Amino acid sequence: MKKEAEAPYKFESLSDFHRVLGLPKPLHPLISLVYNTTGKLPSCDYFPDKFTMAFYKVSYKPNLQGKFKYGQHYYDHDEGGLFFISPNHVTGTSETNLDYTGFTLFIHPDFFLGYSLAKKIKQYGFFSYAAAEVLQLSDAEKTTILAIAKIIDEELKSRIDDFSQDVIISQIELFLNYSNRFYKRQFITRKAVNNDLLQKLEEVLDEYFNTDKSLNQGIPTVQYLSERLNMSSSYLSDMLRSLTGQNAQQHIHQKLIEKAKEKLSTTSLSISEVAYALGFEHLQSFSKLFKTKTKLSPLAFRRSFN
Repeated sequence: MKKEAEAPYKFESLSDFHRVLGLPKPLHPLISLVYNTTGKLPSCDYFPDKFTMAFYKVSYKPNLQGKFKYGQHYYDHDEGGLFFISPNHVTGTSETNLDYTGFTLFIHPDFFLGYSLAKKIKQYGFFSYAAAEVLQLSDAEKTTILAIAKIIDEELKSRIDDFSQDVIISQIELFLNYSNRFYKRQFITRKAVNNDLLQKLEEVLDEYFNTDKSLNQGIPTVQYLSERLNMSSSYLSDMLRSLTGQNAQQHIHQKLIEKAKEKLSTTSLSISEVAYALGFEHLQSFSKLFKTKTKLSPLAFRRSFN
């Protein structure tokens, strides 16, 4: 009988995480900021190879070298950067010796209860980015990030009062907003690379519609495109939005309409056959999308060419 893979260890609380890692108890049960100046992990009897955490994790690693298990994938980059992981993602330790210099911020979702950030934090797509999509900071950006982290750290170490949580949450939101801005900058500075990805995306979609894939697999999904381009769905959508103003789903719809117009104007296929050829299961769905995008029904569009 095949041996079942060992399930990842689940860290349900920050106290449990600190205990297993050999760290002092967290100053707050729902949020912890850990600095590492030695570059080494604290000594502990046992630390799991794979684990999940019930909290958000934001790590700044300026000198990350080696192969680090980040989410479901490995990250390998000498310059390091800023990493974001949402709760319950499988992560793990490294296969090689790493430089752990930097800081890591852990935040349990319950810390945001009663604040608008409880919902807003889910809008920051970078918590779903893949390993290779780490945020690489300029010197000025590093200064900003480190300054905000210092304020959070000082607030956690100060005497807790009625304003502590308000102040910390406002700093976390500022941290995330700056990170969002810096990611947008990264999209711009990598525009040449991203334009190549955009061209590759067009090739993937053309290949999809010019073969039988649309007939056999239906309408292409964002997940399909992201896998073909070796990036996360969230990063793909954000990258496309920065380049074209459209997310990945809108881009797929645009390509569907282009192909539909081509078939309606150059072939004798019926409207239902066009819909089926593009991967639609129901004619009504095709007609509704086409009219939404063109202000014409497929039949009215075809008649305009006669």
